[in-house]
Amino acid sequence: QLQASGGGLVQAGGSLRLSCVDSRRTFSNNAVGWFRQAPGKEREFVASISWNGGRTNYADSLKGRFTISRDRVKNTVYLQMDSLKPEDTATYYCASGRSSLGIPTLSDVRYWGQGTQVTVSS
Repeated sequence: QLQASGGGLVQAGGSLRLSCVDSRRTFSNNAVGWFRQAPGKEREFVASISWNGGRTNYADSLKGRFTISRDRVKNTVYLQMDSLKPEDTATYYCASGRSSLGIPTLSDVRYWGQGTQVTVSS
């Protein structure tokens, strides 16, 4: 249902743009977002965006470097990642939320997409 892409290997300081396409229109009027999970760590919130794009939320540590956006016509959510650091290395997962405003926690996720690997080399 949710197909993520755009991951890869990048040097520290570089950029990547992740995309997640909703083939079954589960996004509809729900918030969508991104989470990530590094090896040996718990999955954590990255960013979310409300149903109409009017409200965005970011993990405090990522503000200013990551930007989330969505295209409702294309049923796609994007994550622009700039100034990448080695600690950003993780598998990134897109998600569709239960509410229209945000996805603050893992329990607020209704659907998960498959992950896309991001590796940042130093």
